[in-house]
Amino acid sequence: MLNWLNENLEEVLMVIALIAMTLIMGIQVFSRYVLGMSLSWSEELTRYIFIWSGFLSVSYCTKKCVSIKIEQFVAMFPRRGKAAFKVVNHTFELILFLYLIPFAWKFFMSAVVSGQTSPALNLPMYYVQVAPLFSFVLVAFRIAQRWWIELMVVLKKEKKGNV
Repeated sequence: MLNWLNENLEEVLMVIALIAMTLIMGIQVFSRYVLGMSLSWSEELTRYIFIWSGFLSVSYCTKKCVSIKIEQFVAMFPRRGKAAFKVVNHTFELILFLYLIPFAWKFFMSAVVSGQTSPALNLPMYYVQVAPLFSFVLVAFRIAQRWWIELMVVLKKEKKGNV
């Protein structure tokens, strides 16, 4: 089960979010144009799901090593050289996200303390404002995974099948 979560967590959550956004907006369009009445909550909920999707995509891109990079320069080096650059890169990324986590925690706690709710759904805003905290923790975990894989390449302890 843990292996499945490790491999599929972000993808499954983002697919669920996309399906939910599509259904909610489809119901909104149907209600507005067929039934002649508009739903007051649909755009708000879709916006909040979109925010969560955006933060989850950071973790997904980190897990898949999809980012803007200086590929031409790194591509000139052999596998171990590329891995060494990635170890340095992942170290800086990890430092950044570990630095951001306490700020995301403060942001989340300020929403909890304020008791603010959303206008249409009356949803506690901390449900939305916990997205950065959740994402930054997940991204730090994914970066640590990638860092370890690349370090094993640098140290020549690479297992077959690791990329």
